[in-house]
Amino acid sequence: EVRVGQLDARLKLAPCANVQPYLPAGMKLWGPARIGLRCADANVRWNVFLPITVDVYGPGIVAAVSLPTGAVLGAADVKAATVNLSAMPSAAPASADLVIGRALSKPLAAGDTLREADLRARQWFAAGDNVRIVAGGNGWRIHGEGQALNPGLEGQTVRVRTESGRIVSGVAAGDRMVEVPL
Repeated sequence: EVRVGQLDARLKLAPCANVQPYLPAGMKLWGPARIGLRCADANVRWNVFLPITVDVYGPGIVAAVSLPTGAVLGAADVKAATVNLSAMPSAAPASADLVIGRALSKPLAAGDTLREADLRARQWFAAGDNVRIVAGGNGWRIHGEGQALNPGLEGQTVRVRTESGRIVSGVAAGDRMVEVPL
């Protein structure tokens, strides 16, 4: 859905027989944006920006009930809906499976769209826990055991001491699991 704004009424633009629209450098047609308009007439030259709003709708998750900060989401707390994906900068999870069991970092009112920024990262394990270390490539995987040296927050880097005493870094990827890039 595209909504076109208005030029400033105080502008006094000369008539132009050849108005060329263009997309300003770096501008994305997503959410609040603007389109450039320039007069390419040989006798008259001007350049203005027309405000627009581009709303993009798709599958998302909304709060089924009002939820306080810190609430751990259950299946009854959320429901699928069509949401405005361009309304906020962070992504909107498309499936309830991606949010169940995660805690909120801010309160939500019933009907509010759930965004990644509204969710706290899962803590997959604590410092001192034994973890499984996994590394792999195209068609192969190896794994071992180690002890986490810091808490394993979802998607964050964690250091692990292996059984041989070597310290490796990887990403907390699941319940007591660290993925090590090769």
